[in-house]
Amino acid sequence: MPILETRDLVHSFSGDEVVLKGVSLHVPEKSIYGFLGPNGAGKTTTLRLVLGLLAKQRGSIEIFGKEFAKHRIEVLRDVGSLIESPSIYAHLTAEENLRVLQKIYRCTKTRIGEVLELVGPAHTGKKKAGQFSLGMKQRLSIAIALLNSPRLLILDEPTNGLDPNGIIEMRELLTTLNRDGITILISSHLLSEIDKLVSHIGIIKKGSMMFQGTLDELKAKQQQSLSTIFDTSDAAATCHIAEELGFTVAHQNGRCVLPALSRTEIAGINRRLAGANIDIYEVSVAKNDLEKIFIDLISD
Repeated sequence: MPILETRDLVHSFSGDEVVLKGVSLHVPEKSIYGFLGPNGAGKTTTLRLVLGLLAKQRGSIEIFGKEFAKHRIEVLRDVGSLIESPSIYAHLTAEENLRVLQKIYRCTKTRIGEVLELVGPAHTGKKKAGQFSLGMKQRLSIAIALLNSPRLLILDEPTNGLDPNGIIEMRELLTTLNRDGITILISSHLLSEIDKLVSHIGIIKKGSMMFQGTLDELKAKQQQSLSTIFDTSDAAATCHIAEELGFTVAHQNGRCVLPALSRTEIAGINRRLAGANIDIYEVSVAKNDLEKIFIDLISD
């Protein structure tokens, strides 16, 4: 059963502008779900609806198997979130920011030290949050999102402002949280990081879902566009030999590009090239990483 499910969400901010066109999300329990789309596609609007930050216009939302509209307070007790920019008190320290919410959430005081140590800003002392870097503010906001020990964590661009080392640490943190049983819904524009992190993925374009499923299913769906690239001393002759063997070829950037080939087919072409005294520098497969698949899906 999905831990979060929306059905046919429709939303508009004006009479003519429909932002969401029947968005249905299915976030499996204990998954890391990557929610991707270009700017203005409807990601943040969807997440705001899921958290009750926008009034639902049409469709349904269920979290933990409960209708959100009827069980809002009960559901949000087990949800942590970071939407868009960090929301913190600039005149308070990291610990003081957490202490305010610790009283609201009624969790133990020891939880403050736990989340600070877990996320990073544990050694900022009496420094005010307004003096933090953007990356440190981001870490503090995630610490706030974790304060109530949520079952579901919703993060909108959590790596904003982080340096490369901070991005790696964030990936390791989210992986650890997921191993501990927390379901994570994350939107991000860093496709290389999403590729390394998520188990499931949803891609939205102009308010409509273009794909939803596991990352492996997405990559398998796009296998037909894989290609085998021969980098040799004579690309034209290589293409001619491949054509003689019955393959469809393209001459691109001084290399011979063929459809995806089996190991046996590659070996056969190599033998012909060697027999024709053509030097083979490299044979490679142009793999479909998430970035290429994403661009293919959202391009007009």
